[in-house]
Amino acid sequence: MFAGVAFALFGAVLLVWTGVCARTGAPVADGVARPVATGTALLAGVVFLVTGCALLAEL
Repeated sequence: MFAGVAFALFGAVLLVWTGVCARTGAPVADGVARPVATGTALLAGVVFLVTGCALLAEL
């Protein structure tokens, strides 16, 4: 249960953080092109969120 909550929470926070950075124009990652960094962060956030939800659904 802990792993599911941790994965889901991390994924959700990563998606919110990426959205805030994209909306305000702040860099998502230093030294990386903005579209690449945003796309990678969004993909990672979705993967973590889906993994966490899948782990929680197995309970």
